[in-house]
Amino acid sequence: MKFTELTVSTTSAAQELVADVMWNYTNYGVAISDVKDVVELISDRRETWDYIDDTLLENLNGNAALVKAYIPTDVEGEILPKIYADLGKLKENGAGETDFGSLETVRRTVDGDDWIEIWKKHFRPIELGKIVVCPAWINYEPKEGRKKVIIDSNTAFGTGEHETTSMVVRLMQKYVGKAETVLDVGTGSGILGISAALLGAKKVVMTDIDYVAVKSAIHNAEMNGVSDRCEVFLNDLLKEKDVKGDLVLANITADVLIKLAETIPEHVNAGGTIILSGIIKKKVDEVISVYSEKGFTLSERENEGEWIALAMKKV
Repeated sequence: MKFTELTVSTTSAAQELVADVMWNYTNYGVAISDVKDVVELISDRRETWDYIDDTLLENLNGNAALVKAYIPTDVEGEILPKIYADLGKLKENGAGETDFGSLETVRRTVDGDDWIEIWKKHFRPIELGKIVVCPAWINYEPKEGRKKVIIDSNTAFGTGEHETTSMVVRLMQKYVGKAETVLDVGTGSGILGISAALLGAKKVVMTDIDYVAVKSAIHNAEMNGVSDRCEVFLNDLLKEKDVKGDLVLANITADVLIKLAETIPEHVNAGGTIILSGIIKKKVDEVISVYSEKGFTLSERENEGEWIALAMKKV
C-alpha cells in the first residue's frame, strides 16, 4: 500500500493545532519534527558524542516545526483539498493570536513499510510525572516509583506527545488516588484510562465511537496488564451507560465538551472531579461557564502551548 506523505511547515507554537487538523483526515499517522527536539537530543548526548558543532544550534531556527501526515494515495484527491481548506481556516481564525508560519506544503509518495519506520523514529519515552509513556517497540526501564504505559499503535489516538494528553496525565495524578471508578470519555489508544489503572484505580470504563480506537485501547490494556480493571466500549461517549465515576477524563475538543455538559455531570459522583482537555484558549471561559452552571467549581487549570486543561469538582 502506498501513502502520500504531506509535510506542512509551521511553528512550534502552532504545531499541535496543525497536527489536529491532519488527524481529522487520517488514522495512519501524524508526526511532528520540532527544532526543540533536536536541541534536547544534542544536550542529552553531549557527554557521549565525541564532538558537537556548536554552530549547529546557532543556525537552527528555534521556532520551526514540520508536521507530517500519511494519507492513502487512493483517497488523496478527496482528502488533501479538505486539509488545505482547514489549514487556511485555522490560520484565519488564529490571526493575531498564534504565529502559524508559512504553512507551506510538500508531498511525496512512500511505501507503507517505509512510512511506518519513519513514523516510529519520531517517538521516544515521555515522562509525565509518575507515568512514563513508552512505545512498544522501544526497550525502556523506568526509574523507581514510575509506571510505564506501553502504547502499541500507529494511529493518533494518543501517544502522550500531544499537549492535551500530557496535561491530563499529569493532572489526574493529583486526583486518581481518591477515585475507585474512573471514566475515560473518548479513550482513543486508552492511554488515559490505562494510566489511571496503573496509578491505582480499581475500575476504569473507557468509551469511544471509533472502532479502530476501541480495538487499539483493548489491545493496549492487555499489553499493560490492566485489562481485568478496564472495560472498553464502542459507544457514543457515555450515552446509555449507567455508570458513575469519582474521576472523569475527557480529552476531546471544546465544542464537544460544551455539548457533553448535558450528559457528563450525571455520570460524576458527588465530590468527584472532571478533567477536561482539548480546549483552545478562546473557548476556555465558555467551557468553564457551562460546567459551572451544572454544579462544578474550578479546582485548577493547566496551560501548555495553545491548549488548556481544567480540573473541576462537583459540589
